[in-house]
Amino acid sequence: MTPSTDISSASPQPAPPRSRDRQGAVGNDPAPRSSAHSVFERRTPLPVAAHEAFRWHARPGALERLTPPWAPVEVEERTGGIEPGGRVVLRLPLGPTSLRWEARHTDYVEGRLFRDVQASGPFAHWDHSHRFEPAGEHACTLVDHVEYDPPFGALGALAGRAFLPAMLESMFAYRHRITRDDLAAHARWRECDPLHFLVSGSRGLVGRALLPYLTTGGHCVSPLGRDLVALPEPAGGPTAVVHLAGEPIAAARWSRAVKQRILDSRVQGTRALCESLARWRNKPRVLVCASAIGFYGDRGDERLDESAASGEGFLASVCREWEAATAPARDAGIRVVHLRIGVVLSAGGGALAQLLTPFRLGAGGRLGDGRQFMSWIALDDLLDVILHSTMDDRLEGVVNAVSPEAITNSEFTRTLGRALRRPTLFPIPAPLARAAFGEMADEMLLASARVEPARLLHAGFTFRTPTLDAALRHTLGRA
Repeated sequence: MTPSTDISSASPQPAPPRSRDRQGAVGNDPAPRSSAHSVFERRTPLPVAAHEAFRWHARPGALERLTPPWAPVEVEERTGGIEPGGRVVLRLPLGPTSLRWEARHTDYVEGRLFRDVQASGPFAHWDHSHRFEPAGEHACTLVDHVEYDPPFGALGALAGRAFLPAMLESMFAYRHRITRDDLAAHARWRECDPLHFLVSGSRGLVGRALLPYLTTGGHCVSPLGRDLVALPEPAGGPTAVVHLAGEPIAAARWSRAVKQRILDSRVQGTRALCESLARWRNKPRVLVCASAIGFYGDRGDERLDESAASGEGFLASVCREWEAATAPARDAGIRVVHLRIGVVLSAGGGALAQLLTPFRLGAGGRLGDGRQFMSWIALDDLLDVILHSTMDDRLEGVVNAVSPEAITNSEFTRTLGRALRRPTLFPIPAPLARAAFGEMADEMLLASARVEPARLLHAGFTFRTPTLDAALRHTLGRA
């Protein structure tokens, strides 16, 4: 498949909508409510028709997709969708405890508007209208209109004035960027039929984000369990498989037993999956299999595209065997893409999340001499890479899933410090890193890999956040 260069909607405009008020009576589009409540509103142009943007919000996973990584919530209960009568109960972490927030959906205009109000929760009043205003045949404007009151009356209003507007601005800026960029990414492939995805490793950092990313784009997704041996063929057969499962690499100091688990989880798991896929009658059209830039080893400032040879060390050997384990799928005629993934940046997990506490305390600093190159990718860019690799039949074999801006550890340290507005005055000398992390320090923390995404750029892939500063500010809510 090749991407469509027109990101506008190819579907006709729907008939004029009919709305229902709180009592269910048919009427005109509900207008924002005027009151003495505090009001927040954000408007953003979207590159699709109003009904297409509306459908994105109505699909499973929209709430999870719009939740900022710096303010995670847990869905405790859910009944229905965004139609009147729909209900969702959230748990919001607050230090050692959590807050319960129940929202109920009320007004609903197909393709134009839906509304939720707080039934119980942290605000004295919360009334949120989501509007989709047509702006021509293939465009619309997303409008989030919120009327709210902080808790605790006048005292709460006084205290809330200091931080609530900034909090709402940060949250909705993030939500609108996700909506706009996800719609644009999926619109590239609008001429292609929706796919059925099987996803392994769906509970990891990438997998948790990938599932709602795909379902809001209109695809069907089935998570795979841990047992990939003799995997039964689903009815009708899947169209695409994304294999992300594997033992965490940095969860424990590398003993001989830990290293064996890391190797076995990737090699044996991948081979078992590929042998199962090869036996299926209706074989998937593509297998996108995770690998890592650890394949290249410690290479100093050498520029590394997909043609570069493998390096030395434990991680390089794991990656070589990992990629070789897909041979049964390749031999069966399945298109296989090996994503050599860099450090995935998200405030919601992974390496960045582990760094946030010391950096926020002002205890951050470079590792070793700081001259080692770090090749990274923002989580949302990686989701786009997975979709692109699945849909674009021209991509096969190795694809470097990294940002075009590889940076040194010193540059990363300074940029993260600026994003958090904290000093970075406490370097970790290489001997101390080795004492604390053993072999892992030399292969992960002090190793240098200047990796370039040559094949993605040649395929016309566009990064949402190609610079580190933009990526950090997005995931930290500082954009």
